[in-house]
Amino acid sequence: MTEAAGFLAVDSGGSGMRVVVGTVEHGVLARRETREPVRTGERGIDPGHLMEQLVPMVRASMGESGVAELGAAAIGAAGLASLGDALRAELPAALAREFGIGHLALVADAVTAYVGALGPRPGAVVAAGTGLIATGTDLTCWRRADGWGHLLGDCGSGAWIGRAGLEAALRAYDERPGGSVALLARAEELFGPMRGLPGRLYPRPDRPAVLASFAPQVAACADGDPVAADILRAAARHMAESAAAVCPGTGEPQVAFTGGLFKIGDPLLVPLEEELAKRLPQARRVPAAGDPLQGSVRIATDLATEALTLPGDETLLCVTTGKRD
Repeated sequence: MTEAAGFLAVDSGGSGMRVVVGTVEHGVLARRETREPVRTGERGIDPGHLMEQLVPMVRASMGESGVAELGAAAIGAAGLASLGDALRAELPAALAREFGIGHLALVADAVTAYVGALGPRPGAVVAAGTGLIATGTDLTCWRRADGWGHLLGDCGSGAWIGRAGLEAALRAYDERPGGSVALLARAEELFGPMRGLPGRLYPRPDRPAVLASFAPQVAACADGDPVAADILRAAARHMAESAAAVCPGTGEPQVAFTGGLFKIGDPLLVPLEEELAKRLPQARRVPAAGDPLQGSVRIATDLATEALTLPGDETLLCVTTGKRD
């Protein structure tokens, strides 16, 4: 594979798909995106639906960029670790058939988030938005913590903070201990009367996102409301615990945080720094260099130049080489 060979980088998640085409020599040359998430069914992530969306975007990007051939691709996908069997079985042949791609990395979104944030360095990355997952590596293997969804985990995530805030609002509505009048007012302003909240929330297929939409309200109340402040302090503790669970125990690993949840600012970030100092005193806190799409770009370009040094993993980072029929 020459340096002029084109690469494809993809970030497929719960809010849609982003696609980049470029060359190692010139970098990113074209971008496309769709707001339609790839379907998930009985077989997990649907490879047919992914290709149905991907093919026209890639062809348009190749036409725009002038890239005639794609030699390497990195496909980052949310849910790949637990729902990716069909993708791993079918996508290498499908991409080889459509575009002649012979070097392919199928990557969990937690790993693309890691690579986007830290690159190929030992450390830990917590990716937090609606959900939350921590990923770490010592460059010999990967470790992950949480990412179990809003019913069983994602502790400290936007959905977790929002749910805790709404619980505090309902406690105030019931006049039970632990309630927050401030959060009750915010909840009724956003969702309407509390008595009808379960009926409006429980049937929705986007419950995690609805819960997460209340997290900024919790942050807005934190300065003057001890209940809201305690929720964010508990979220920070959960994040630091997940980071500590995956962070290498030797050397001077780096720790980064990435995702939209951290836009709520100091009410979360200040207690997070305090919790990190307790649990990971040996680690160096650094800002995330980039996002999951940039992580996919880094993996694709390293794959194209045979410079990929990240550890392989059958569910988190699966690399195939050699064109298929």
